[in-house]
Amino acid sequence: MKILGVIFFILTLQLSANIQLIKKENSDSNTTLLVIAGIHGNEPGGYFSASILAKYYEITSKNLWIIPNLNEESIVRNRRGIYGDMNRKFAVVKERDKDKEIIEEIKQIILEKKVSLVLNLHDGHGFYRKHYKGTVFNPNAWGQTCVIDQCNLKQDQPFGNLNNIALTVKDNINKKLLKEHHIFDVKNTNTKYDDEAMQLSLTYFAVTNNKPAFAIETSKNLSNLSEKVFYQLLAIEEYMKIMKIDFIRNFDLTEKNIGNILKDYGTLRINRNISLDLTNIKKSLSYIPIKSKDNLFEFSHPLGKVRKIRGKYSVFIGNKHITTLKPQYFKMSQNCQEKIDFVIDKKGKSLTNTLNINVIADFKVIKSKKQRVNIIGYRPRVPGDESNVTISLSNLNKKYSVDKAHKVYRVEFYNKDEFCSMVTVHFK
Repeated sequence: MKILGVIFFILTLQLSANIQLIKKENSDSNTTLLVIAGIHGNEPGGYFSASILAKYYEITSKNLWIIPNLNEESIVRNRRGIYGDMNRKFAVVKERDKDKEIIEEIKQIILEKKVSLVLNLHDGHGFYRKHYKGTVFNPNAWGQTCVIDQCNLKQDQPFGNLNNIALTVKDNINKKLLKEHHIFDVKNTNTKYDDEAMQLSLTYFAVTNNKPAFAIETSKNLSNLSEKVFYQLLAIEEYMKIMKIDFIRNFDLTEKNIGNILKDYGTLRINRNISLDLTNIKKSLSYIPIKSKDNLFEFSHPLGKVRKIRGKYSVFIGNKHITTLKPQYFKMSQNCQEKIDFVIDKKGKSLTNTLNINVIADFKVIKSKKQRVNIIGYRPRVPGDESNVTISLSNLNKKYSVDKAHKVYRVEFYNKDEFCSMVTVHFK
């Protein structure tokens, strides 16, 4: 399976302090699909789908905008909304409501002239059926639906025939079901007349401002996350086809492939002198050399988040707790060596700004006057600088590995008592 990966760092994609907006644009078009995920923090099918859309899809015509984690704090706590239901604040939001800034910003984005159609991604309970067939399959369920607030917008509004579009999407999804009972349907809430709660929602705000908007609801009763993401992406692709948004993804859209992609948590860079592969990382790492404040955390995964809890740094990808970093505070040196000389598998290499190296048999850091070396997991006979020592995997204590497979170890560089950088050595 080949995967088209797009590396990006979250801090460079922030629209503001509150919303991460990822734009995949072609300059010759104003047709734009806006995908919003994570308005409810306990609905991972939506926000993990948006993260795959952001990382692995190339848009070759028209435009795709993605907000993968609208309600970020609720996502990392795996709660619907830590300050109440964010999707019930689009008609009125109180001045002191902690969601107010996000609500006002997302409204501005929805109303941008370039936005042609809005998708709001959710996981809903049960399996929607027009007729009651039990507590899971019934008209009050939301799962496996394309949700619309009304049938049509203005006659001349592009993509304004909401009902026909939703019917087309659900028909095409139903040709590719994983299981027969996963069938999709269209749920029209007839919001203006029948659903006071939905009158407060994001999609109703959009349609009352003549912006075509739909919700995609995959079922919380599906057996695993990869199934939810499969259906979300299937639906999003159908909307892109209707909008004539062309795209490339270098993987087959199957549940198995999605499951493999979901296991890739990417990398975390800290202060641009440490890089950690999060995919197979241990549940906790100790003595991570960072600053006492103002640390810069950069993720290659759009759902990456760090929360400081009781003096430790908890690392999340979406609602998944990946690892905990126990810090050791250092001053960052401004007088570090630009190139580091190694001997890797008997071959000399001079590496610049390297944050990880691959090793088959052994490695050695060549001694320099400017930096001392600390190899985490190696116990020398005489404490001190650990350069000019040939290290193989058998020389390292598994207790100090970075990863669960005990193949990745830290090599740290210091200028006297100030920290310079850390390299992770990956044994093959």
